[in-house]
Amino acid sequence: MNEGVEWALHSCLNLAWVGEEQAVTAARLAAYHELPSAYLNKQLQALVRAGILTSVCGPKGGFRLARPLDRITVMDVVVAIEGPDDAFRCTEIRGKGPGAAPGKPDAECAIAGAMGRAELAWRRELAAQTLDDVRIQAERQAPTAPDRVRRLLGTG
Repeated sequence: MNEGVEWALHSCLNLAWVGEEQAVTAARLAAYHELPSAYLNKQLQALVRAGILTSVCGPKGGFRLARPLDRITVMDVVVAIEGPDDAFRCTEIRGKGPGAAPGKPDAECAIAGAMGRAELAWRRELAAQTLDDVRIQAERQAPTAPDRVRRLLGTG
């Protein structure tokens, strides 16, 4: 999984802490964690395409959440950034090379089966967690984070 998922998740929390009425530019969000602005902007645009964020034009423009955190799952963000494809792709190498059995294998590859079950469990867990669940945990671990974000990113 690329680092853009982590960046997108943190950006969503930061936007929630700033408040739904304020838009924050990609450059300001990037500067908050010393990230490359152009690359973070690509992640934010992917979140806009997925309906997680909205983009606001103009002098007070930037990004803000399109819906409340309790209506956004961690899986929504992962799919927005990484795409819907499975992490593991079986290429059926057991049918190639000098050790290959003749003909097409009858049964599913045991490795593909194990990876598929793990992927399903992983996706279910991420789909069961909202960003509001993550926000609550983040605020337990760092109670001053919301105020710090509002102070450094807020415009009002």
